[in-house]
Amino acid sequence: MLMPALPHTAGRARQYVRWLLAAWELPSMVDTVELLASELVTNAINATGLRQMPEGTNPLVGKAQPIYLCLSVRPEAVLIEVWDSSSTPPLQRAATDDEENGRGLVLVQALSKEWGCVLLPTGGKIVWCECLVEGSA
Repeated sequence: MLMPALPHTAGRARQYVRWLLAAWELPSMVDTVELLASELVTNAINATGLRQMPEGTNPLVGKAQPIYLCLSVRPEAVLIEVWDSSSTPPLQRAATDDEENGRGLVLVQALSKEWGCVLLPTGGKIVWCECLVEGSA
């Protein structure tokens, strides 16, 4: 799913995940996959999206970078992949108790079977994670 790197995009990604998992008849995985996809999409938005816009500027007029969310299912796992145009790999860091950011990749690591990042020779990167289908192991 191709999306603009804008703040509301994480919500659209969550809607897409809910719809897709319902179609795949995996309702028990919605909460986890929705959270994982939302974290990866938010990181992609932060890596490539709009930082600061001058007041009165329409952010949709040639300013938003694209990101791409792809979900695929296999018998044992759901694969979540998010592409963005930044070639900077994500950094997992320890957030302090009073910080509002910095816990996304900790959640991804805790809730997924595994995760990683692939830097593409053409530019950009794909950050991915796998979430085990319940009952498979």
